[in-house]
Amino acid sequence: MNHILSNANVDLLAQLAGSRVLLAFDFDGTLAPIVADRERAGMRARTHRLLERVCERYPCAVISGRSRADVRARVRGARVKYVIGNHGLEPGRDLASFERAVAKATPQLEHALAAVRGVEIENKRYSLAVHYRKPRSKRRARAAIEAAVRGLRQPMRMIPGKLLVNVVPEGAPHKGDALAALRVHEGADTALYVGDDITDEDVFELDQPGQLLGIRVGRTRRSAAPYFLRDQREIDALLAALRKLRERS
Repeated sequence: MNHILSNANVDLLAQLAGSRVLLAFDFDGTLAPIVADRERAGMRARTHRLLERVCERYPCAVISGRSRADVRARVRGARVKYVIGNHGLEPGRDLASFERAVAKATPQLEHALAAVRGVEIENKRYSLAVHYRKPRSKRRARAAIEAAVRGLRQPMRMIPGKLLVNVVPEGAPHKGDALAALRVHEGADTALYVGDDITDEDVFELDQPGQLLGIRVGRTRRSAAPYFLRDQREIDALLAALRKLRERS
């Protein structure tokens, strides 16, 4: 992985800024710091101002695991052209079938996990997030969650996250599908995507040479992203650089 903000990549970012490019970002852990209380997550004031400026110069998207309405409220004020929720499936086709699958799975998971203290099931209508930040033994809680999902009567996809397990209907579009469709819809030659979690690997693993630049928040050998930011705070430097480069192009 290469540090996207290194001097060696100035020309790469400049080329992107001068092209027909779509900028896309995850929310939690990317535009906003990870916090203990998910309801209090939000961008720093400087990040929000920079995002506003960037959205004035580029078509931008936020693709999040949160519900679309939740994300829209948290980016309010910035003219984000596309807001995609529930890991890429909202808005989209077959939402009614995904909602039915989640409605069936929810009571089954509640019953299976009733004895695991501290586990919280977040229903986002078209997907679920099972949080295990509070249990004393994170390993046991996660094992119980995974066993409960495998025991569901309808197939669901498990996507591990940071102290949570995402539960998404089998066959639902993922973040990679959403970004690829947005790039085509926008008529962009290239998409830049920044994310920090396992769900973002669905984007980084897309086989689209020359059409996607993936940037992971946090360096790791386990990611398919070719570029990285050192930590979440560096999103400000990336946004500032993209804004300045667009002004010059």
